[in-house]
Amino acid sequence: MNSRIRKLGYVLAVIGLLFFVVAGVAYMKTQEGYRALDAFSSEQNVALSYNDDGVLVDRGTPEGAAAIMALLTDDWDFTVNAVDLDPDDPIVNTATEYMYQMATIYYHTLHGTQKIVLTEDKEYDANRDGTIGADEVFPAGEYEFEVDGRYYSEFDRSHPLEGPARTQAWSPLAFGLTAQLGVGTTTAYTLQLALGLAALFAALGGTLLLTGFGLVWAGRPEKQAAAA
Repeated sequence: MNSRIRKLGYVLAVIGLLFFVVAGVAYMKTQEGYRALDAFSSEQNVALSYNDDGVLVDRGTPEGAAAIMALLTDDWDFTVNAVDLDPDDPIVNTATEYMYQMATIYYHTLHGTQKIVLTEDKEYDANRDGTIGADEVFPAGEYEFEVDGRYYSEFDRSHPLEGPARTQAWSPLAFGLTAQLGVGTTTAYTLQLALGLAALFAALGGTLLLTGFGLVWAGRPEKQAAAA
């Protein structure tokens, strides 16, 4: 019986050692990913702005940063990790920093003003009733159009002003930058998940090793008491 217990202990110890090896490989690969992400972020050199008190600012004011943070946390329901926002390391290279930078682009796009120039008079049948009222004629000229919180899908592209404003506000540049930031966020979260899995493998390996060696110890033959 003791021999079987010891054999089982050795098997568990070997399995635990294998889990330790897997944990080590996962950890090394995770660190490679972090180094690559940091190098990529450093080359881009996109940095958040903080004032002398270490408070996040946008265009020089904490109020601007607070409005962006409200968009991120209230409208997008994103959970901010305050540890990621480090005034001593302002380079955007963490999930929270990537998402905040994305929210910055969205905020200024949503609250921007677009200049629309009509080279000729335009008509817009708002009621789709076949008649054009006086307020549905847009003479040639220059217009200031407030985006007023509209996302890309919320514009009427057939409108003489909304159509061009949508293209100008939500430009390929804005979409390209936010898409890249989204990739950065996903990469950062994937690396965190990989690091967590490495820790889980290490914990499981340690448990199996401890159990295995415990069984080996428990399965040792007991010493016979010396005869009187």
